[in-house]
Amino acid sequence: MDLASELALILGPGGWVPGAEARPWSRDWLDRHGEAPLGVARPGTTEAVSRVLAACHAAGVPVVPQGGNTGLCSAAVAGRPGAVILSLSRMAGIAAPDLASGSVTVEAGVILATLHAALEGTEMIFPLHLGAEGSAQIGGLIGTNAGGSHAFRHGMMSDLVLGLEVVLPDGRVWNGLRSVQKDNAGYALRKLFCGAEGTLGVVTRAVLRLAPRPRARATALLALLDIGAAVAFGGRLRADLGDVLTGIEFFSDLGLDLALRHVPGLAWPLDSRAGAYLLVEVASTSPLVPLDGMLSDSLEWGMAAGLVTDGALAANEAQRAAFWRLREEQPEGQRLEGVQLKHDISVPPGRIAEFVARGAGLCESLLPGVRINPFGHLGDGNIHYNLSPPAGQADFAGLGPGIGIELARLADGMGGSFAAEHGLGRTKVALADALRGPAERGLMASLKRALDPAGGMNPGVILRGDRQE
Repeated sequence: MDLASELALILGPGGWVPGAEARPWSRDWLDRHGEAPLGVARPGTTEAVSRVLAACHAAGVPVVPQGGNTGLCSAAVAGRPGAVILSLSRMAGIAAPDLASGSVTVEAGVILATLHAALEGTEMIFPLHLGAEGSAQIGGLIGTNAGGSHAFRHGMMSDLVLGLEVVLPDGRVWNGLRSVQKDNAGYALRKLFCGAEGTLGVVTRAVLRLAPRPRARATALLALLDIGAAVAFGGRLRADLGDVLTGIEFFSDLGLDLALRHVPGLAWPLDSRAGAYLLVEVASTSPLVPLDGMLSDSLEWGMAAGLVTDGALAANEAQRAAFWRLREEQPEGQRLEGVQLKHDISVPPGRIAEFVARGAGLCESLLPGVRINPFGHLGDGNIHYNLSPPAGQADFAGLGPGIGIELARLADGMGGSFAAEHGLGRTKVALADALRGPAERGLMASLKRALDPAGGMNPGVILRGDRQE
């Protein structure tokens, strides 16, 4: 029996999609990468995942795990024809949350927004938020170690995972579904699979850490002189509001212009425009904390210091949502403008303004007139440094790779990273080989060989080729 027939038999009705019908799964979110697969396996249980991996391992056919396929580095699509894409979308169960322990067990195919909705009406939340939460799945978020807008307060996905169930490349199942924070019985194996991008095994279930639901919240949208003023004011906010500060997001005037021009339903609520903008949110589990007053005091200080030029506090939930949309639609506004280059950078938060300024000089020297749209997470130093071609120019004239490596070198030299929260995938492997030392890359290759000696799990992601000799 050939592999496709065997997988169809294992998976049952609706569980196997032949390669000829696999287009919806075969291309990445940006439609830049993805080779035609042998087919798409859609298991509904951990046992089925185990049998699929065992069959593919025996046949020597690569497996590419796929969640919501919202990643930007092409890790969830095949790098060569004939692989099996393993979609976790049918594994979307959510167990009753353990509110007393502050945890919940979910299957890997659960969509982030669905988990948020499932916790409505309880006193707990899952504190990860990002723009793609309507389609991103828990397994993919674990595989890429996602961050999002609240990472500086609650940590990355690896900080929110208490336990995992993982199917290993040969089909064996590791059950590490422990619901405790303290477990020092050897290596922290759960951490190993966070950020592994499906190269070491397939996450099928996870125990996630919950956080108390805020009972009070205040949100402000601020206009500031420039990104330097935003960084300076952000430092003051952390000093004054550190215990209640839950969000501190920044974006540029170019990004605002693109979003207002292209995304329906957006409106600018302030009286003036400026060089940079901050979205600031504070929250508390106590309704007695005077959040509005605390945020207003900080805003008044910023204006008196000449850093803040305009601002407003959200008067209700609808206005809060409108403020957040202005930040969250930054990628969509630029996408609708046309071709773009995306860079996922992190630097120490205090050096954000320095990176933005030096990066602008670097990009301008390579491509005069290039339009730069930096936005992201001021609290943890994550900059989405996205570029559009000069006005009137259709593309980047082949300069994209050169710009990318120079920006990566700049971030690396400033003690930062060229892969802040999107991972390496297939698109940043060359950058990692060029900028990270042989000891670091060698350690990763050793881990890959130890857990996947046949090289069949997502080959070409994180490391070059199927095997690292």
